[in-house]
Amino acid sequence: MAVSQMFITLQGVLTADQDIREEIRKVVQTLEQTAREILTVLQGVHQGSGFQDIPKKCQKARENFGSVKTQLASLKTKFPADQYYRFHEHWRFVLQRLVFLAAFVIYLESETLVTREAVTEILGIEAHRDKGFHLDIEDYLSGVLTLASELSRLAVNSVTAGDYTRPLRISTFINELDSGFRLLNLKNDSLRKRYDGLKYDVKKIEEVVYDLSIRGLNKEEAVAAGEK
Repeated sequence: MAVSQMFITLQGVLTADQDIREEIRKVVQTLEQTAREILTVLQGVHQGSGFQDIPKKCQKARENFGSVKTQLASLKTKFPADQYYRFHEHWRFVLQRLVFLAAFVIYLESETLVTREAVTEILGIEAHRDKGFHLDIEDYLSGVLTLASELSRLAVNSVTAGDYTRPLRISTFINELDSGFRLLNLKNDSLRKRYDGLKYDVKKIEEVVYDLSIRGLNKEEAVAAGEK
C-alpha cells in the first residue's frame, strides 16, 4: 500500500472518531442543560420558604429526571457499546453532577444516602460494567461528595430559616458519610482530593451545631417540637 493511501485510510478512521465525539458532545450539552434546570429547582430549598416546599421541589426534580433518562438513552447509541471508557471523559462530569442531584433529592425526601443502584434506576442506566452504559463507582462517589458540600450549605441556611434541628440531623449524616469514606482506600487522585474537602464540610457543620448548642437554640426547638 502506498504511503498516501495509508494516510488516507488513517484520516478515515480519525474522521469517524471525530464524528462520534461530536455526536456525544451534542447529547452531553443537552444533559448539562437539564442538570442545570434540576439544580435550579433544588436550589430553592435554600431560601426561607423553601423548607415548606421540599416535597414539591423534589417532585419537580423527579419529573425532570424523566428527560435525563431519555437523553442518556440517546447517548448510549452514539458510540460502540464496548468503548465506554474510551469516551467516558466526555460525560464524566455531567454524570457526577446528575448523581449529586439524585442523591440530593433522596436526602431531602428521606434523609438517607442514595445507593448506587438507586441512582442508576433514577437515571435509567446500569449499575454494573458488564451490562453496558453504567455508573462507574468513582463517579458515584464524586457525586456523593458534592452532596456533602451542598448539605453543609443547607445546614447554615437552615439556621437562617429558623430550623434548628435540621443541622443536627445533617451533622449526624455527614459524620456517617465521613466514616464510610474512611473505609475506602482511594487511589484516584481526583477523588482523593475531593474527599479531602469532606473534612472541611464536617468542620463547617460542626461549627453550626456548636453555635446552636451555645445559644441553646437546638434545645428550645426540641422542647417546642415536644409540646406540639
